[in-house]
Parts: sequence; C-alpha cells; structure tokens
Amino acid sequence: MKTKLNYLIKGLFAFAVIALFVQCKNDGAATQTASTGSENLSLTATAGDIKIAYVEMDTLLMNYNFWNDVTEAMMKRQEDMSATINQKARELEKEFNEFQRKIENNAFLSRERAEQEQSRLMKKRNDIEELQNKLAQELSAEAQKNDLEIRDAIDSFIQEYNKDKGYSFIISNTGNNSLLYANKSFNITQEIVDGLNAKYSSPNKK
Repeated sequence: MKTKLNYLIKGLFAFAVIALFVQCKNDGAATQTASTGSENLSLTATAGDIKIAYVEMDTLLMNYNFWNDVTEAMMKRQEDMSATINQKARELEKEFNEFQRKIENNAFLSRERAEQEQSRLMKKRNDIEELQNKLAQELSAEAQKNDLEIRDAIDSFIQEYNKDKGYSFIISNTGNNSLLYANKSFNITQEIVDGLNAKYSSPNKK
C-alpha cells in the first residue's frame, strides 16, 4: 500500500507540474508580453482547480461492517480448523503411545502385525498433515477472495461517491506513515465509512 501511495503522490506532483507547465506555455503563446505577475496568477488558478482528499484506511476498515463480519468469520473458521487438527493429533498421539506400549510388552502376535500397525499410524499421520495443508490453502484462498471483494466494494463506492464530489485525487493513508502532513478538513474517511455501511447488509441481521 505504501508503494502504491508513493506512486500516487509522485503522479500527483507530476500531474500538477505538467498542468502548470502547459498552462504557462499556453499563456506565453497567447501573449509574448505577459508579465511575471500574470504568469503567477495563471499558475495559482490552475493549482486551485485540483481537489484532493484522503482516507485513513486503518480507520475505514475497522469501522466497515463488511470488513468486521468477514474478519470475524475468518477467525471462527481458523479456530474450527485448529480445533479439528488438534483433536486428530491428540487421537493419533494416543494411538502411538498405545503402539509403543505394545511394542515394549511384546503384545503383538507377530512382527508382521506390528509393522502393519506402524504403517497404519504413519499413514494416519500423513493424512492429518495433508488435511492441515488442505484446510490452510482453503483458508488462504478465502482470505484472498474476501480481500478482493472488500477492495472492490470500496473502489466501487468511491467511484460513485466522487461523481458528486469531483475530487481530482483521493489518496489512501495507512497509519499516518504515508502523509507527512494533511489538513484534517481533507479527511473524508467518515463519509466513506458511513456510505459503505449504508450500502452493506450484514448477514447476521437477516
């Protein structure tokens, strides 16, 4: 996110410089006798046409009902996955201990029978490891899907929101690490949060 913001800021300044340069050049072509004061006036007017706002993404996500519901659901699924794997691991450990006890007490009728039991336990251990990997991959895929849906929802809303607002740039900021300074009057985070929550219907309320 920091990298994207750095590119956005660089693009912002590049755009402003290019716009000012073009305006200055056009003014010069229109009249070769333009004074320095007139050029400064045209530059100021051009810069004033740029409307900028920023959104604190940490605050937005923490107050976005969709993000909170998704996060809660993912935590519940992860807890269920861990509980399932831990239960199977405890059962396997118990069986291994029992196998070891039988080995020490020569309780197996034959060496072949002991080897069969050992193979069964090893296969069960591999099955648990495969299940753990499978569940972890499914959890990761769902997390990526949720992240994409949340990002699309935010992007889509901001596009609609800005049709009326007419901002030239809406910049995202995370943890106050990207913007060295920003006037709070340009902070539209709460407006975005309110708009997103108004459009979102929580499944827990249905």
